[in-house]
Amino acid sequence: MTLEAALRDIVGAPHVLTDDLDAWQTDWRKRYHGRARLVVRPGSTAEVAAVVRACAAAGAAIVPQGGNTGLVGGSVPDASGTQVLLALTRLNRVREIDAANLTMTVEAGCVLQAVQEAAAARGLLFPLSLAAEGSCTIGGNLATNAGGTQVLRFGNARELCLGLEVVTAAGEVWDGLTGLRKDNTGYDLRDLFVGSEGTLGVITAATLKLHPEPAAVTTAFASLATLDAAVELLALARARLGAGLTGFEVMNTFSLALVARHFSQLAQPLGAAPWTVLLEQSDSEGEAHATALFEGLLETALERGLIADAAVASSIEQSKTMWHLRESIPLAQSLEGLNIKHDIALPISRIAAFVASTDAALARAVPGVRMVDFGHLGDGNLHYNVQAPEGTDAAAFLREREKEINTIVYDAVGAHQGSISAEHGVGALKRDELAQRKSPVALVLMRSIKQALDPAGLLNPGRVV
Repeated sequence: MTLEAALRDIVGAPHVLTDDLDAWQTDWRKRYHGRARLVVRPGSTAEVAAVVRACAAAGAAIVPQGGNTGLVGGSVPDASGTQVLLALTRLNRVREIDAANLTMTVEAGCVLQAVQEAAAARGLLFPLSLAAEGSCTIGGNLATNAGGTQVLRFGNARELCLGLEVVTAAGEVWDGLTGLRKDNTGYDLRDLFVGSEGTLGVITAATLKLHPEPAAVTTAFASLATLDAAVELLALARARLGAGLTGFEVMNTFSLALVARHFSQLAQPLGAAPWTVLLEQSDSEGEAHATALFEGLLETALERGLIADAAVASSIEQSKTMWHLRESIPLAQSLEGLNIKHDIALPISRIAAFVASTDAALARAVPGVRMVDFGHLGDGNLHYNVQAPEGTDAAAFLREREKEINTIVYDAVGAHQGSISAEHGVGALKRDELAQRKSPVALVLMRSIKQALDPAGLLNPGRVV
């Protein structure tokens, strides 16, 4: 029996696809274009396990895929035409919400927004939030250890996950779905699979942490002259708001100018400034308490000269508009043309110095280069993206200058004790860079884990290690 026939027996003929596979074979950035042997869409964990066993028996490599919103080429097949793409979007059920335990168990193909809405329907909050939440899936979020806009308060996807269900490379099912906050019974297998990008096992379900919904949420834009001032404002906001500070995003002039150029219908609440910060506070007491805290913070910031102007959202719609402006930056970049992306993490105290010195180094190397600097300043994650000079062919710029620009940026990241991947993962895009910049001891340990859990190398080969 052929592999194709075996897979049809497992999942049903309608769920084994061999034609019109472009949607699965091309990544979100349109940078990676692969060719799959076929796409298989299992509808249960048992079917996933059977698919993995069948592929292993045939020696066929497997590429797991959720919403295909990744940015590092980690969820599309290579060009060989031999890899099986395992699409998990049919695993989309909310299995349980345990309100008393503040947990919910969901399948890997659940779209993040649907998870948020299911929690909200019970008066609870699942705080993971990112621009692709309308199409990315929980399995992908966990496989890449996604971050998003509320990491400074709630942590990455890893911190929001208590337990996993995983299909191993041997096609066995590990049921590690637990709602326990404390469980010291050996190695933490969950943390092996979170962030492993499908190279160690296939995540099929997860038990997630929930939180009480806040009584009030307050959002504001503030304009600043320098990035140093933004770092000082962050320190002041932490001191005044404590755990209530749930969002602190920074955007440079050009990033918001791109949004104005490509999404002119989105009204920007403040005039152009070197830097703009989006702050959000979640308060457990109520609107009056939240407003008093926020107004006091902004008044102090104005008195100290940290900010030049501020606008506070007076409605839910205004708050959504502010977040929409921030979340439209990646889309505006895409419309402007291909660019060289860097998802980096730095100690917050070093971010201003990094940006100043690296901006200058890039300007010397490529006169006229345009910097799209934005990201989650509250947790030290900067999206440090390089757009071609005005009028330059963007594809040619990417092709001809990427290696040189990456070297400048990543050398500077290393000098400032940062990381070359904060929340997007490694995938295919940064695999070779990781091999050069990661500690040799760490690489040996990572490869040993891969060999132990996937000795035949059939799970997402060519990614991470």
